[in-house]
Amino acid sequence: MPAFKRLLIGRPLKSTELGEQKLNKKKALAILSSDALSSVAYGPEQILLVLMTVSAAAFWYSVPIGIGVLILLCALILSYRQIIFAYPHGGGAYVVSKNNLGVYPGLIAGGSLLVDYILTVAVSVSAGTDAITSAFPSLHEYTVPIAVVFVLLLTILNLRGVTESASVLAYPVYLFVVALFILIGTGIYRIATGEVSHELHTPVGTPIAGISLFLLLKAFASGSSALTGVEAISNAIPNFKDPAPNNASRTLMAMGALLAVLFSGIVFLAYYYGISPMHEVTVVSQIAEETFGRNAMYFFIQGATALILILAANTGYSAFPLLAVNLAKDKFIPRMFTVRGDRLGYSNGIISLGLLSILLIIVFQGQTEQLIPLYAVGVFIPFTLSQSGMMVKWIREKPQGWVGKLIINTTGAVICLTVTLMFFITKFAQVWTVLLFLPVIVYVFHRIKKHYEAVGEQLRLATCEPVTPIEGNVIIVPVSGITHVVEHSLNYARSLSAEQIIAVYIPFEREDEARFEEKWSKWMPDIRLVTLHSPYRSIIQPLSKFIDVVHRKASENNYQVTVVIPQFIPKKGWHNLLHNQTSFLIRTYLLYRKDIIITTVPYHLKK
Repeated sequence: MPAFKRLLIGRPLKSTELGEQKLNKKKALAILSSDALSSVAYGPEQILLVLMTVSAAAFWYSVPIGIGVLILLCALILSYRQIIFAYPHGGGAYVVSKNNLGVYPGLIAGGSLLVDYILTVAVSVSAGTDAITSAFPSLHEYTVPIAVVFVLLLTILNLRGVTESASVLAYPVYLFVVALFILIGTGIYRIATGEVSHELHTPVGTPIAGISLFLLLKAFASGSSALTGVEAISNAIPNFKDPAPNNASRTLMAMGALLAVLFSGIVFLAYYYGISPMHEVTVVSQIAEETFGRNAMYFFIQGATALILILAANTGYSAFPLLAVNLAKDKFIPRMFTVRGDRLGYSNGIISLGLLSILLIIVFQGQTEQLIPLYAVGVFIPFTLSQSGMMVKWIREKPQGWVGKLIINTTGAVICLTVTLMFFITKFAQVWTVLLFLPVIVYVFHRIKKHYEAVGEQLRLATCEPVTPIEGNVIIVPVSGITHVVEHSLNYARSLSAEQIIAVYIPFEREDEARFEEKWSKWMPDIRLVTLHSPYRSIIQPLSKFIDVVHRKASENNYQVTVVIPQFIPKKGWHNLLHNQTSFLIRTYLLYRKDIIITTVPYHLKK
């Protein structure tokens, strides 16, 4: 196993090598922006899906809706830039909300983001699989297995360390950016030279019957799904090389610029080409086919799109573990999430994210259109809370230039709240589960925190807990036969200078009881043997009752009861499958008995 683990994730790294695992701006842009950039592949499509409910003539509304999405993008980028400098240790929406709005809003933001990063992986990989099956329709029936394999590969890659995963993933991300620039540039050139007919689309401003403000807001909310992942950089500031806040800020601005250009280009080309969303062919696929035909360039763009959609999941792998660390430090989730693995990454967070994402993909059968609304509302709730938290911060602290900052955050908060409400109003059937899991997850956070506080209070030396003096020791040794294992355990028990050693044998037949007592009296006459006949063939129950009796008598003299459990250890691990695990069962049961000490004495077999 150690050799296989080393093959998968590489050699262990020293703690002093942590600095080498930090990201420069180029790698960080690739690994942390992949989610936001990849949403270009499905964000415009979500706008068209809503407008299509009226008619294809309504597609011209995608242009002003796209402009609205860009305004929201600017507000979010400027806001998260302020968050980076205000909270340079990371944590994003969780830390902002907790510090400015209170613990419970912080937990809502943190819980939403944890779930959202799981959805990020599931949606991204599913969308990438869709891009592959669009190019190769014969693979449609294998969507779920393909998606699961990709999640496993990404999990292994991230377990190898942040720097290594970034080095591998940077190339496909930049390849996608180049591919889309080529696609958009070629498309605009064909339009400018008159190669694309003006009759493919309805002119901007054409009155369309059936259009309402409600429908436009619904399309705007759906298109805003292209902005998921914008917050990831503010969560992952600790992953940047020093000066981390400056590098994170520049990376965020670069991501915003790229996202704005690519989103605008795809929205415009989809409108001008008169593209209609189809179930088995993505909008980007249709634009590429219309621009280049079904040739090598088409497959290049489809391949790059599939890669970025799949690798967008890596944003979740970068941000989820760091958010989990912040929650774990505040004792709201298990402390195991603060532990670094062999490659200095937070491996427990990475593995948990991978497993939960696979579960989602299987449950939803890889259908991204079912996951995107839940995914989007899960991120717009933290967006709204973080913007509101920053508003409170500026009003309370009033630093230099706070009015301008307040305007930015207020604009972002109002738009994000509008988008969140539109998701609940228009896609309630798909996002209602948010109203269930958020109270549940906040309650779970609260219970975990309460547990840690209770444990700390009981373990603290200052606690006035009475200490009962131990005057002696009574040792109980469960035995199953006369063997080297039992002999080894009894020799250990003798070395403890106990007041009394009692061997306990539990036979199922009366004949076995008499026979064993006779053998014992000849083999170990100085050790008291107690036989407990068990007509119902149970070992745990009679042993437990006997320990209770001994414990009551021992406690009268302030004696400690210790149960010494003999156990032989096979040479090979798989040999354990060939033996019953009675020792393990006894130990597991007795661990929860108060005031009983359990000691396992292993006897290692040589062949």
